[in-house]
Amino acid sequence: MFGAGTETFSYAKDFFTVYVCGTIFVQIALGLNTFISTQGSAKIAMMTVVIGAVLSIILDPIFIFTLKMGVKGAALANIIAQAVSAIWTLNFLFGNRTKLKIRKEYLKLQKSVIIPVLLLGISPFIMQSTESLLNISFNSSLKNGSGDLAVGAMTILSSLMQVMILPILGLTQGAQPIISYNFGANNNDRVKKTFKLLFISSVSFSFIFWLLMTIFPRFFVSMFTNDPKLIEETVWAMKIYMAAAFVMGAQLACQQTFIAVGQAKTSLFLALLRKIILLIPLIYILPNFFSNKEFAVFLAEPVSDFFAVAVTVIIFANQFKKILIENSLSSPQTKGA
Repeated sequence: MFGAGTETFSYAKDFFTVYVCGTIFVQIALGLNTFISTQGSAKIAMMTVVIGAVLSIILDPIFIFTLKMGVKGAALANIIAQAVSAIWTLNFLFGNRTKLKIRKEYLKLQKSVIIPVLLLGISPFIMQSTESLLNISFNSSLKNGSGDLAVGAMTILSSLMQVMILPILGLTQGAQPIISYNFGANNNDRVKKTFKLLFISSVSFSFIFWLLMTIFPRFFVSMFTNDPKLIEETVWAMKIYMAAAFVMGAQLACQQTFIAVGQAKTSLFLALLRKIILLIPLIYILPNFFSNKEFAVFLAEPVSDFFAVAVTVIIFANQFKKILIENSLSSPQTKGA
């Protein structure tokens, strides 16, 4: 489904069958790490990620080359690294330094708590899960029209897009607790200042990253492959695929802020807008209007990015002030006055 051919399928199967066995460690390390950063222990939370990443980098060559385990060794190295991160996370949350200690009596699900959590979590869940559907759409369209070389280029480009998006998501996740806390405390000035800083930081990062990829495309592509044909293909495709990437910071900042102020429905719509409503249909529609089918498939990304960001910013500009005003009017202090 993801475009794996006969040559690459065996490698994918070897990696996946081993790595999926360690999924529980990934869930513990990444899922519970949020409860560390939320209580203000940012350094401890950062170490959860650093420990896993560094250990994986160290173990990968040992398992792949020294122990001659190949792709299965890479998967096993990742599992071990995530297991250590999971132990680090649990050790903190069961220890004496945490403000939010895991206790048996707290594990009982309460409808009044879990329903709002699920509603607010739907938006980021869709953002992550639709990446798989998006990859399937891109790869299937490119493989049918252009072959494995185009699929290889798409794999590199999607990885580079993730390199840009993930740090921005890190910024939004860092800002969300601050925005949520001050929104709940009816401190609207602090909410607006935090969002302004988040917006400027996110847009600046996406613009700088886009500028570097535009100026040095071959350098970034060469980090993934040394195949001359694949490099040329990817450099050509990058100019099309990344054409509107510089505006992505605006959409992520606005969408994630909607989550922080409890606007689950709006955030859900914006999460669906870029990928499900715009991008995936365009992948199949645009090739009908261009003789170069490969160009049309890559063009779907910047077209959807531009319209999604425009709609997101317009909706945010119209609703954000109203949300803050309604929050002030509904606060206990206002009602008491």
